Amino acid sequence: MKAITVDPARRTLALLDAPEPALSAPTQAKLRMLEVGVCGTDKEICAFEYGTPPAGSAYLILGHESLAEVAQVGDRVGNLKPGDLVVTMVRRPCAHVHCRPCRSGRQDYCVTGDFVERGIKGQHGFMSEWVVDDAQYMVPVPRALRDIGVLVEPLTIAEKALEQVAAIQRRLPWEGDHTALVLGAGPVGLLGAMALRAAGYRVFVYSLEAAPNPKADVTAQIGATYVSATTHDMAALRETIGQIDLVFEATGAPQLSFDAARILGANGVFVLSGVPGHKPPITFDAGALMRGMVLQNQVLVGTVNAGRASFEAAIRDLGRFMERWPEAVRDLITGRFPATGYEALLQGRAGGIKNVITM
Repeated sequence: MKAITVDPARRTLALLDAPEPALSAPTQAKLRMLEVGVCGTDKEICAFEYGTPPAGSAYLILGHESLAEVAQVGDRVGNLKPGDLVVTMVRRPCAHVHCRPCRSGRQDYCVTGDFVERGIKGQHGFMSEWVVDDAQYMVPVPRALRDIGVLVEPLTIAEKALEQVAAIQRRLPWEGDHTALVLGAGPVGLLGAMALRAAGYRVFVYSLEAAPNPKADVTAQIGATYVSATTHDMAALRETIGQIDLVFEATGAPQLSFDAARILGANGVFVLSGVPGHKPPITFDAGALMRGMVLQNQVLVGTVNAGRASFEAAIRDLGRFMERWPEAVRDLITGRFPATGYEALLQGRAGGIKNVITM
């Protein structure tokens, strides 16, 4: 089968003829891969910043944002049948008995760091024609979401963030209107903005690019407000927005993030979802940040990967988004490309919001 691979030792990226996987356990299912989203993580792996092949393999098959069709199921798979659409979860639990999250099916909160992640760390990903995995990690997708189902995995980042915000804000009366600031207008930021709008927030999206642009158009279509860093610094942003109850960071930019943390409102929650690259240290007034967080009862929380509940919530919400903003959701996918176009997408400067490889 064809597979898009990276060889970290040789620092090469290639479209290879790889062995086609077969069922080896009755709980497994074989998938025909339909689409795989390209994200910043894939590009960083292809820049050889990280990425670990499975044991015994020189290369790693890329890709973790997937949509697939079930082709074959094992004898003990009762929740799936051939023809079903699925997305497959990314992280697999570590083997340590003492890791309670992994033993409880919440490997997204693994405490040992010895988890594996498909297409990232220790296990092949989804940029191949065929994939075999245990059916417990597959989540059914309604056929009506065929055109946008590949957006499920990036949306899970926002879904997990909202789950944590809800848990945190049980600490106080949390009723009425709330305002959210989204940092970044990439796929995760815009999907987060959609999730926040669907949850009833007044939403502002802060991005570097000046309007008008396609990202600003999507923002407007969902009833949110786009603000460009070319016209508003942090002081002007706070003046424009007023009380900020939630900041959802989706840039991986440390300086921007900690500058924005200074304008978070009382009792607010700041969610970090971006992973910064290995760049020089930044400078910021740590004392002022600490004073603000302590005196205003603020919370800083990180979120990474997602569990099954977040995948299921993402699928439900994508259906709701399509009912409210069908054009905006479709506009997030700005390009679909064959596997032969992998180099420009993974190591080039392909534009757009979300690019997808069709397998």
